Amino acid sequence: MIKKHLLICSIILALLIMAKVFAYQMPQAKKPLPKEEKITKKATARVVKKAPARPYIAQFSFADENLPAGDRRVEKKLRKTLSAHAYGKLQTNLLHVQAAKWFPVIEPILAAYGIPNDFKYIALVESGLKVGISPKGAAGIWQFMPQTARNYGLKVNRHVDERHNLRKSTVAACRYIRELYGIFDSWTLVAAAYNVGDVRLMRQIHRQNQDNYYKMRLNRETGAYVYKLISMKQILEDPVKYGYDKGKSLLAMNNN
Repeated sequence: MIKKHLLICSIILALLIMAKVFAYQMPQAKKPLPKEEKITKKATARVVKKAPARPYIAQFSFADENLPAGDRRVEKKLRKTLSAHAYGKLQTNLLHVQAAKWFPVIEPILAAYGIPNDFKYIALVESGLKVGISPKGAAGIWQFMPQTARNYGLKVNRHVDERHNLRKSTVAACRYIRELYGIFDSWTLVAAAYNVGDVRLMRQIHRQNQDNYYKMRLNRETGAYVYKLISMKQILEDPVKYGYDKGKSLLAMNNN
């Protein structure tokens, strides 16, 4: 009889131990948070979710006119243009050599006409890093068409073509740029008009009811033009960042 009781007690004890182990392994239900703590966690989650990323384009500008922060389309175009002008794509230091030769002449003339220094990059973008005549007939580092050059004081005939004179063509470019600024009152739009022409750009401004270059829908070349100028500026000011040889950069040359 005693053995029977001991057996029953052993079975009950074993069952109790197993029940305790099973209960330990079961996932514990989380205790409900106090109301105040719930509110705090929700608020924190909202803040983390809506916190904006560091604006990439805030560091870029043209003629002291900033690019619109938070515009993903603008940022995408800028990244694409900067990438296209990296050393791995362009693979030349010629632009640094040309800049070192041209800028000391161009910069004081721009300053004398009250034109932002960033317009010197038009010379590099327009000329394609070489002085020549385009298929359309534009010539010189500022790529003037014959009649436009004459309108701004340059001699262009069978014997003389002052579009190839760096100093005289820069003065003519400054006169043209000042005139464009009188029309558009925006240096960014002036740069765009230099590329596409003031009449065509003004037509697009009226058609789109928009005078912000970065928000306008323009042809591919003009729509990328200011981005090219900004890219050229960045490459010359920080060449190593874009894969160029520091020893041949514009800044290195100027400091020697």
